[in-house]
Amino acid sequence: MADQTFSLASRINLNNGLSMPRIHLGVYLMNGNEASKAVGYALAAGYKAVDSAQMYHNEKQVGHAILDYLKSHPDVKREDIHYTTKLASNSDYSTARKSISRSVKECGLGYIDLFLLHSPYGGKQARLDSWRAVEDAIQDGEVKIGGVSNYGEKHLEELLNSRPRIKPAVNQIEVHPFNTRSNLTSYCQSHDIVVEAYAPLARALRMKHPSIVPLAKKYSCTPGQLMVRWSLQHGYVPLPKSVRKERIEENSQVGGFAIDQGDMKAMDGLDEYLVTDWDPTDTN
Repeated sequence: MADQTFSLASRINLNNGLSMPRIHLGVYLMNGNEASKAVGYALAAGYKAVDSAQMYHNEKQVGHAILDYLKSHPDVKREDIHYTTKLASNSDYSTARKSISRSVKECGLGYIDLFLLHSPYGGKQARLDSWRAVEDAIQDGEVKIGGVSNYGEKHLEELLNSRPRIKPAVNQIEVHPFNTRSNLTSYCQSHDIVVEAYAPLARALRMKHPSIVPLAKKYSCTPGQLMVRWSLQHGYVPLPKSVRKERIEENSQVGGFAIDQGDMKAMDGLDEYLVTDWDPTDTN
């Protein structure tokens, strides 16, 4: 995977024949105003993808920031920008289906590029019913791509064994060198499910780590760029999050170097199952 060409224009192919950008801006824990600004900075820097969620309460602001950008850049089309959001909680079919439609309205973008079930909470029936709502939203044209988030192997297996009409294209999980989740990521990759890596910078908790600092020096990059690059070389889609313009730009500038195999292995060896937020992957 050590190819030099990762950039904000890079795309990854999905199991449904569509593709999506390789680097997304995450807007978790941003209030509406912050999200609006961050999305503006990111689009201006060349980002083509933004990751929101019903639980973030900023879908409207993110959607409007994208629309504002499109208005002022007539050469950029709606289909050039990839917008993700997520179902706050799994439930019965009709509640989930209505909730998806509400998200489409809320963002104002006409459709959602990627819609995820945010977690496996709620039990088997709610998970499968909510997935059926995603499948129908795709058939109805409200959503282009369906996926899941925070799903462990058993949840993915349950979904795949239920013979879904549409396979999940993505599993968005916390992954970084300090939480490599190698069994889960291998499982996803062997089932042609793209791993989206949230908290790819480990929420800045390990930027000064004694293994990270010398490697960042070696590759003349920041610790953040090193971690984003690690993610990309593993075949993941990282979602670096920042509200600062210069950091948003910096996090995406990872095309000028490639981490060699020995250093990738050394970074893999930093795993300490560091969970920076929540970990529903084991829930029943």
